[in-house]
Amino acid sequence: MTIRERLLADLTAALKARDAARLEALRLVKAALQKREIEARHQLDDAEATALLATLIKQRREAAEAFAKGGRNDLANKERAELELLESYLPPPPGADALDAVVAAAIAETGASSPKDIGIAMKAAMAKLAGQRVDGKAINALVRAKLS
Repeated sequence: MTIRERLLADLTAALKARDAARLEALRLVKAALQKREIEARHQLDDAEATALLATLIKQRREAAEAFAKGGRNDLANKERAELELLESYLPPPPGADALDAVVAAAIAETGASSPKDIGIAMKAAMAKLAGQRVDGKAINALVRAKLS
């Protein structure tokens, strides 16, 4: 079952259950998918949908932090709930050992040896991790630690 099919099935289930909060979040995701499909002029595959979901997750995370700083805990909680829903559509993140192995392979592959080569190693590592649920900041920290 593709991400799009799963989203539509969950949307129908939320409609039947009259779950307003879940329904609103799913409609936002569906609208974002449709907008991206119109821009791309083709139906998105799972890799493209995963990238879109990662973008939406990042937006929700930043919005929740901003609302929490502004003292709007009600809106921050709403964003966090949407964040949890969106994360349920992504595959589980790779473990720390797998990330270490990918970063080490990227460094060896690019021949990076000093902190000046962080960008090159980051590009190679992120290319290997494309389509997976990873945090760029965590990868950057791993690369910096290995090159320092």
